[in-house]
Formats: sequence, C-alpha cells, structure tokens
Amino acid sequence: MSRYLTPSKVALLCLISTYTEGVVPNSSAIHVLSFLVACLSPLDPNPSSSMRWETQYGVSIMDLEGALSGHPSSIPGRSLWDLFLKKMWSIDSCDALEVFFSHVSDVLVKTREEQIRDRDNGLAPELGHMRLSRCSPLGAFVRRAQLEFTRLQFHDSVKLWKGFVKYRLSTYQAWARKNPSEEHAIVDINLLELGLDASSQLAQVAYGSFDDDSEDENLSTKDVERLFEFQIGELQRLGGRIPDGMKARLEHIIMSGIALPNLIHYLRFLDSWRAGDYPSSFDNLHRYFDYTMHSRDRSSYQYALLNLAILQADFGCYGEAVSAMQEAVSIARESHDMNCLNFCMSWLYHFGKAFPEQMKDVQNTGMLGNEKEGLAFLKAKAKETDMWSLLSTTLLSEAKLELQNGESLASSFENIVRASHLNVAKNLVNSTGSQILLQTALYARIGVTHLSWLTSEIFQECYACKAPFEDYLKSIFRNCQLLAQQGRYREASTRMNQIAPEKLRSLKANQYWTFFSGVLQLRRQIYRDDSVATDHLLSQLRAIRLPDHDLTVLLTLLHVEFLIRQGNYNRALESIEQAAQSMHSDNFDIHCQVKLLCLKSRILGKTGQPQRGFSLAMRAASISYRSRLLPGLWEAVCVLSGVLLHLCEFEAVVEMVENILPQILECNDCDLAARAYTLLVDANMGIAGRTRSQGHDGTIKKEYINRALEYLDCAYDQYEGIEDIQGQCETIAKKATVMHLTGDSVLANDYAAKYLDLRNARR
Repeated sequence: MSRYLTPSKVALLCLISTYTEGVVPNSSAIHVLSFLVACLSPLDPNPSSSMRWETQYGVSIMDLEGALSGHPSSIPGRSLWDLFLKKMWSIDSCDALEVFFSHVSDVLVKTREEQIRDRDNGLAPELGHMRLSRCSPLGAFVRRAQLEFTRLQFHDSVKLWKGFVKYRLSTYQAWARKNPSEEHAIVDINLLELGLDASSQLAQVAYGSFDDDSEDENLSTKDVERLFEFQIGELQRLGGRIPDGMKARLEHIIMSGIALPNLIHYLRFLDSWRAGDYPSSFDNLHRYFDYTMHSRDRSSYQYALLNLAILQADFGCYGEAVSAMQEAVSIARESHDMNCLNFCMSWLYHFGKAFPEQMKDVQNTGMLGNEKEGLAFLKAKAKETDMWSLLSTTLLSEAKLELQNGESLASSFENIVRASHLNVAKNLVNSTGSQILLQTALYARIGVTHLSWLTSEIFQECYACKAPFEDYLKSIFRNCQLLAQQGRYREASTRMNQIAPEKLRSLKANQYWTFFSGVLQLRRQIYRDDSVATDHLLSQLRAIRLPDHDLTVLLTLLHVEFLIRQGNYNRALESIEQAAQSMHSDNFDIHCQVKLLCLKSRILGKTGQPQRGFSLAMRAASISYRSRLLPGLWEAVCVLSGVLLHLCEFEAVVEMVENILPQILECNDCDLAARAYTLLVDANMGIAGRTRSQGHDGTIKKEYINRALEYLDCAYDQYEGIEDIQGQCETIAKKATVMHLTGDSVLANDYAAKYLDLRNARR
C-alpha cells in the first residue's frame, strides 16, 4: 500500500475538484470547506472524536453522503451529493485514475514560472475559473496527493484503484439512478466494452471478490502511523493497556503486509510494560530506539535512557534506574534539551521521595540540593520553557511538602489554587486528578470531611474519563475509606467492584486495586476480631509491595491496631519503633508521626504505664495543633484524656472530650467517636463514685450514672456501626455492671446474656 494515498483521499480529491468547478452555491460553500478541512486536518481535542477518526482512518462514504446530500448545488435538480457521485464515477478505469491525477493540479493557481511561460507564449490568463492557492490547506493536499501518486509503483497504483472501486461500490445505485443516459460500468469500463460483468472470470482474476469488506487494504503508512501515535498518546495519558478489540485490529493490520513505522515497537513496549512482561518490554524498547537512533543519530538517546530508567524502577532495579536517569540528565545537558532535563529532574525528585535510601549517592553529588531547592529549580525551569504541566506538578509537590512537614496551611492552599488556575487556563487535563487528590487530602486533614467527600465525587463525575486511571483509583479508595469509617462496608465494596475489569488489565492498576480492596477488608476483619482472616490478609498485602510509602504506613498502622486488640503489646511497640525508624526526612509526614505517638501512648496506658504516655500524648497534641492537623488533634486529646482517666482526673476528661465531641462527629470516624463516648462513660462513672465516697446527695450520683448510660448507648451505636465486636462487648459489659450497681438485676442479667452472645459470635 502507498505511504499516503487511500481511496478516501481520492474521494476527497473528487470533492475538491467538484468545488472548484463553481457548482457549490455560496450558502453551502462554508459547510463544504469546513468538512474538507476537518477531514484533512482534524483539530478537535475531544478524545471521543479523535478515537472515531483514528479507528476509521479517514472519511467514509457514509460521512460524505451525510455531509453533501442535504445541500443543493447550482445545477437545478441536483444536490452536491449527486455531482460528487458523477465526478467520482467518471473515473471508470485504472487509466482514468492516472489521467485524473495527472490533471488534478489544474485546480491550483499556476506558479510564477508557468505564468511567465504562458505570457511569453502569448497565452492569455484564464478567467472565470476558481483556482486554489498552492499554500492553502486544500492546495497543499492536492499537491502532495499528486506527488505521492507519481511515486507509486505500478502494482501500488493498481491496488489503489481496486480499493477505490470497493470504496464507491455502495453508491452505484444512486449514481445510476441520477445518470440513466450514461454507460453504467459497475467496476471497469473496459469490462463493459468487452461485454463482461463483475461476476465474469476475468473480473474475478483482475479484481477478486467484492464481498471482502476489509478496511485494512485501504490504509496507508501515514494512517497507520497516526493510529499508533494516537494509541501511544492514550496509553501514556491514561496509563492502561491496549483493549483486546484494538489489539486484534492492530495485529490484523500488521499481518496485512502494510509497511509499519518504528512506533509499533514503542507501542508494544508500553503494552508489555503495563502487563508486567518485563523481558518483552525491554526487548521492544531497545528495538524502537535502535531503529530511531539509526535514523536520527544520537538526538533520542536521552529519551531512551529516560524510558529505561522508568522501566527499571517499576521492575524494582532502583540502582540501575538511578544510574540510567543520571546519564539521561548528563546527555540532556550536553544537548541542551531542556524539556527532557526538566522531566528527568522532576522524576528524580519524586523518586527520592518514594525511595530516599536509593538517592544517597545522587544527594551527595549535590545534583538536586535539598527538597525546597529542587522544587524552586523545577519551578524556574518550567516557567522558562513553558512546561505548564511540570509547573503545575511542582506547585502541587510544594503544597504536599508543606502539608507533610506541618508548615503553613495558607501557603498550601495558595499553591493548590495556583495549580488549579494553571490547569484551567492551560487545559492541563492530566494534572487535574493530582490536584483534586491533594485537595481532598487537605480537606481531610483539617477535619472538613464532607468537603473531602464532595471533591472526590466531583473528580469522579467530571474528570475521571480524562485523568490517569491511577488517580481515579486513588480517588475511589479515598471515598471507600470514608465509607468504611462509618461502617458502610457494603457500599465501599460495591464502589470498588464497579470498576470495569478491562481497566484493571494493567499490572500496576490491578495491584493497586487488589491492595485497596484488601485494606478495606482488613479493617473490617480487625473490627470483627477474626485473627485468621486478618493474618491471611496481612500476608497477602505485604506480598504486593507497592512503591508507595503512604500505603506502607497505612498497612503498618492497621497491623499495630490489630496487635493492640490481640493484647500483643510487645510486638505492637516493636512495629511502632520500626515504622518510626523507617521515616526519613524525604518521606516524613506529620500525620504519620502523630498516629505513631498516639498508638504508643495508648499501649503504655493499657500496660499500666499511663505516666509515660502523658508526654507522648501532649507532644502529639502540640504537633497537631501547630500544623492544624485537626483529626490528629482530636485523637491526641482522646489519648491524653485516657491518660488523665488513669490519673483520676475525671472532671478534666469530661470537659476536654465534651468540647471536642462535635468536631469528632463531623469527621465521620465511628471508631474515634466511640472511644470519645467511652471516655465520657468512664469519667462520669468516676465522678459518680467520687460523689458517693464524699457523701453527696444520691441524686447527683444518679445524674452522673444516667449520663454514663446515655453515653454507653451512643458508644454502642458507633461500635455497632463499624461492626467492632470487641468494643460492643466492652460496652455491654460496662452496661451490665452499671445495672448491677444500680440494683436492676433483671437488666443486668439481660446484658450479661447479650455479652455472652456477642462473645460466642466473635469466636
């Protein structure tokens, strides 16, 4: 097949020729020109329209009929569609196709040399004929089409003619009905002169079967290259794999014998990389850049190293990835390729955040400096080179760094707003997902859970189809975590399972989905005190080993919570110490520090050392207050109240917890709310006991006991919402004890029986 010409392009040339004959009225001229320009240079950024264009490889005969049949021409009784068919069917043989291309340049304005030659030969300039400028989009298309046809070998021009015959075959009846006086040759005028039809033996030998509607024969190398470019762009933008249907179509195109561009190797590299087939991805990556650098010298070498480094990092070879990226940085500096250099530096920064221990050699060289210097460098270079996507990512990284370090909340908001403005002004669709994810995390950190939920919903409703799938998956997980905190496990599971399986064909996406689903199940099994299921889930989740420090910390915190519930405090303390030692300055997060301090203080309180936990709880509260980490502050205050409860400071506990209880309920965290209610129960019972020992009136004692009973009901409802068996048992046991102390033995026995039922269900 040819490099450029296809039957659809021949049809467009016929339409251009019809337009230049002056038969298109002024009322339809704009429509025809718009249609031609849209077919030759599609500029619509809408992915759906781009997908349609790339899958059809050009304009179909139905598109032409839809665009032309409703517009009348300057000839009475004839539409533009009728005149177009007449022009197209006037090419009635392969020789007529040759003649058509030899005279197609007559629709163009003559060159200056041709005009001088005509003047010297005494030829008057032609008047009354429409001519196209040679530099216009239509004129450039006509000139290139004529040039490409002259370059065709004879067998390729015959293939083009056969394809054109099949392309226009469906319009035969419409053309014959409008032109009854002409000789109707359905295939070739030469067959008609010989008295043969399309079913004759000669026609079968020359043209084959007309029942084969394969579109791959009508492709050019240019169309295939555009198709590969589109598929590569979609894979890089969304991070998925080639759909099965498209993969089968591409394989059919490859087997049809069309000359394939080098991009086929890069497309195979991306697909095998997403599938986790690292040997094939390495092989195809080397093939692509071997061919590319053979034709472009060394200008693409830094991009080969860049892709190799990213692939090595996904494969787990972090040392090799850093070495390849350092070499890419050096070559990009030598060749003054600022785009590649900025991307490499951005990758090194984010890689250092994920794997700080692998970046010691790079940090010793001073290539990046500290974190703030690296971000300042990236911002400056992104502005210089107009790399708006990099600038948006850098602003978000700066906001995330300030959040993790507990710095100015206003500055974090400012950077997020600046990134949002940049995404809207420059139409940076890929960066919108990261911006909204960080925005939801910020809302959650300041305790505005409903805004965090709504922002995630907006992202999933408005931006999910245009954002990388990994961002969409993380947004779904954020919402599922909020649902799980409220005990809505079924809704969370439904949301995770609603993700289409074809979107999880990528290995990385499948691993993230498996990990997120497992974490949601793990949290539920921990509350249910199912140690067998919890151990099984923990072993499976640890085996995934995702390169995300936040997810590793989340799994560690859930494991510590499980150990505390099992009463294995020694192992819980060891896990906390290991998690604290694994925190580097590059991946430090104030939220993780507060959680570890609170957990350690809780363990010390449960092991009879509340005084040692007092300083830890105060430190956690101070850090949370300074960094405006409000859910961490409420948890730290609850832990501090637990310490004060051991020290018999009941009034202080009641005052502290009652003041923060509305904010705790706004966080929609049933576990934290249940612990807060439990603290109020114990504090009120402590005050009731103290009033009895001090000889106060019995009504005061009864008032505090009634308050404790109300808080017990509230705590039980929260524990029941998240299916916390241990919490429900403790609440029922306390209620049975209160009933026994008040002398109501019947209710005490009922609650004792309910407690036993819960314990049996737990086992």
